[in-house]
Amino acid sequence: MRRTPALPYAVSVLFLVSIAGWSAAFAAPPAAHPVHRRARVESVDPTKDDITTNDDPIVRELAVEALGHEKGSVVAVDPTNGRILAIVNQKLAFSAGFEPCSTIKPFVALAGLQEGVITRDTMLRVGNRRYMDLTEAMAHSNNKFFEAVGSELGFDRLIKYHQLVGLGQRVGYNIPEEQPGLLPSRPPAFGGAARMSSFGEGIRITPFQLASLVGTLANGGEQFYLQYPRTDEERQNFQPRVRQELDIAPILPDLREGMLAAVMYGTARRSYDPDGEQDLGKTGTCNDESAGGRLGWFVSYADQAHPKIVIVVLLHGGSRIISGPHASQIAGRIYRGLYARNYFADADVRRNKEFAAFASGAR
Repeated sequence: MRRTPALPYAVSVLFLVSIAGWSAAFAAPPAAHPVHRRARVESVDPTKDDITTNDDPIVRELAVEALGHEKGSVVAVDPTNGRILAIVNQKLAFSAGFEPCSTIKPFVALAGLQEGVITRDTMLRVGNRRYMDLTEAMAHSNNKFFEAVGSELGFDRLIKYHQLVGLGQRVGYNIPEEQPGLLPSRPPAFGGAARMSSFGEGIRITPFQLASLVGTLANGGEQFYLQYPRTDEERQNFQPRVRQELDIAPILPDLREGMLAAVMYGTARRSYDPDGEQDLGKTGTCNDESAGGRLGWFVSYADQAHPKIVIVVLLHGGSRIISGPHASQIAGRIYRGLYARNYFADADVRRNKEFAAFASGAR
């Protein structure tokens, strides 16, 4: 049996140990458990200067609680009559408008479906060997899909449909603080009609316009003027005012399927409530250079069969948490709170009483 000399072996071991120690001294420290840092959120009081007496107390309480101290606004509307139920951060909601980001996509889809540019089954190329139909494109807010639709429609047809549904116009009745937003007079220099259709480039939209538009999708095509009763007399004598009726019923299932998919497994899945009333919605995230900072939008309604409420959440600030998915999370808190308070069942009772009063007054 061959023996290894003791002294050379000991020297070799000591040398290796010293090298290992020297390397460890300069090596990176052992990995600890990953630290998940919460994104920094600008803390504000979004209710400052709000006049609260005009709001539904339950809707407002839950919206304020869900929004917390984030810089944002919540607007809630009854889609069956256009009545504004709550406005949290009224200063922000009544501002001149913001870029709609991807919340413009359902209305680009509406134009594309009406004009025959797409059907619900049209597969458009969105990447290398990758295609999507309308439902998947809405669920995942795919820019390439809607840029292709917008490019095919062209600027003039896009503007025609945006004007038709009320963009660039006031959609409220007797709401002097409301702003009309803005539609561009020519294609945006950056991206043209394509960029208009994916991010809403060049468009300025208000939470009220988004609430009005989605309320119209929710109720089958009847667009009500939004009303915000502020006196006992106005509340007692409230009657819906129809702005227009759009012949869009045949294409609504195609739009709704995409908005439902967004909530079930797409960009708006944080709003999903498996036990409550199912909401349908669309997120939007972008940088708004004119306003400065990031925008996070979520516009939605619940539920699909018997729409009871439209909720628009707008977030604005510099933190990376500002996004459409985070806005959908805030809306989800409101929906879950409303369900826990049995608000939707009570809303049916109130609606039946209001309908009976409206019908008797119309005789």
